[in-house]
Amino acid sequence: MNVPNVLTAFRLVLIPVYLALFFTGQRYAAFGVWLLAGLTDILDGYIARKRNQVTYVGMMLDPLADKLMMIAVILSLLWSGDLPLFAAIAIFIRDAGMIVGSLVFHFRGKKTVPANMMGKLTTVLYYAAIVSVYFQWEYAVPSLWAVIIFSFITSLQYVFQFERINRQVEM
Repeated sequence: MNVPNVLTAFRLVLIPVYLALFFTGQRYAAFGVWLLAGLTDILDGYIARKRNQVTYVGMMLDPLADKLMMIAVILSLLWSGDLPLFAAIAIFIRDAGMIVGSLVFHFRGKKTVPANMMGKLTTVLYYAAIVSVYFQWEYAVPSLWAVIIFSFITSLQYVFQFERINRQVEM
């Protein structure tokens, strides 16, 4: 197991640590764990690319670790009453659609679309919006809704790219 995969596994271990801290009222410490998970995500990706240590396991576990941590954060904010139920549902519907769609396409032998700038921007905006909800900043929830709408637009963009790529492959 290489260093990037160890960092990804470490991120998976941080999920129950985050939850334990959050649900025992240690919100700032939980945020620190979430921040540490984000930093290790950046670090493992950097190391994997820089040292040419990208592995199939890493390509599968890395996004899984990211999604599971975000699910933990969203569920904790939902439970605490900081996140509206319908916002959480919208986030889960979009993410589930992306995950299920990618799996279906993968197992049907179709080419999937790699992350692009709009997808990365969506991720950054999601994190910023969730942080604002986490700390209950003014306009946090309306900002989150704007990001949710933006994320559905970028998801449609991925669908169109997927169609275009796979139409070219079939020709």
